[in-house]
Amino acid sequence: MIVCVCRRVSDREIARHARAGMSFDEIQFELGVATQCGCCESCARDVVAQCSVSNPVAALHNDVAPQPIQLASSILESKSWNSSQHSLAA
Repeated sequence: MIVCVCRRVSDREIARHARAGMSFDEIQFELGVATQCGCCESCARDVVAQCSVSNPVAALHNDVAPQPIQLASSILESKSWNSSQHSLAA
């Protein structure tokens, strides 16, 4: 979505710069966000805060033990194989 209408800066552009480690002031200088009317400053700062390297939004945790996967020895044994199509071809 467009965060800064005056400079036509999207949240994705702001997030990309923030993930690269840039501060709000650096992003403001680089993209011009919140330099005209200033109405977008709080939204732009929120995007930077959510996407900054020092403050990750989410962490991945997998507390469940991995389940073994049984692989098919041939394509015909695979559950993905449509046996009705195979019988028509044979």
